[in-house]
Amino acid sequence: MSLTMDDIRRIADLGRIDISDEQARIVQGELNDIFQMIERISSVDTTGIAPMPNPHDGVQRLRDDVVSEEVDRSENMKNAPEQAEGCFLVPQVIE
Repeated sequence: MSLTMDDIRRIADLGRIDISDEQARIVQGELNDIFQMIERISSVDTTGIAPMPNPHDGVQRLRDDVVSEEVDRSENMKNAPEQAEGCFLVPQVIE
């Protein structure tokens, strides 16, 4: 799959990016190179190979999930300009 100049213009338009013709040609070449690499990777036969969650067979060391401080709702609500039933009230932004 390769991108045409129209594709690049469409992507730039969707991203609201003002791009010159020279920049568009550079981006087109870079994106097409990326797509070629993806196609090469996709063409590798991985039948019978299990997915690896970590390429180095590493194990994540996780700490115990313990409560370190209690939440004091009344203290947290002191700075709320408006509140109701222990919740912050905010202006409606979506109609």
